[in-house]
Amino acid sequence: MIKTKVLRGLLFVLLLTAITVAIVYRKQFDAEALKLWVEQAGIAAPLLFMLIYAVGTVLFLPGSVLTLTGGALFGPLMGTLYNLTGATLGAGVAFIIARYLASDWVEQKTGGRLKRLKQGVEEEGWRFVAFVRLVPLFPFNLLNYALGLTRIRFSHYLLASYICMLPGALAYTYLGYAGS
Repeated sequence: MIKTKVLRGLLFVLLLTAITVAIVYRKQFDAEALKLWVEQAGIAAPLLFMLIYAVGTVLFLPGSVLTLTGGALFGPLMGTLYNLTGATLGAGVAFIIARYLASDWVEQKTGGRLKRLKQGVEEEGWRFVAFVRLVPLFPFNLLNYALGLTRIRFSHYLLASYICMLPGALAYTYLGYAGS
């Protein structure tokens, strides 16, 4: 029990540090540098790009830069596939991190204050995920963590995210392709 709490605490501090560093150095996150780095990866470029996208999602890097770069690098069809897959993988990792590191703690601390909201989200399940993915009013990176604090099934979250992020991914990827 104590080892688990210590491990969770260390993982939380490590994640918080990584996110802070990513936010502080956000201006150095340059699309051209990313494009050169991925192009030099040769046949592994798509896998490297999706990995960078997933890590960027976890660390709150701007997805728009990644998506536009994916369109410029891989074209509208494959770029959409790689962007969508990288974003969904990152969203899934953030969801799992939140569920493992913070959901019990948040539930204890919030008590009844957020309980009704959380219950409503959980009752809607995949439909809520679909809504927030189709209507991008909510910050994507923050939403990934917030939904991990609920009891929405991971498989429902992942599938609804992948399918419902497709229209936006296609549009932004095409913009990246057209602008290159």
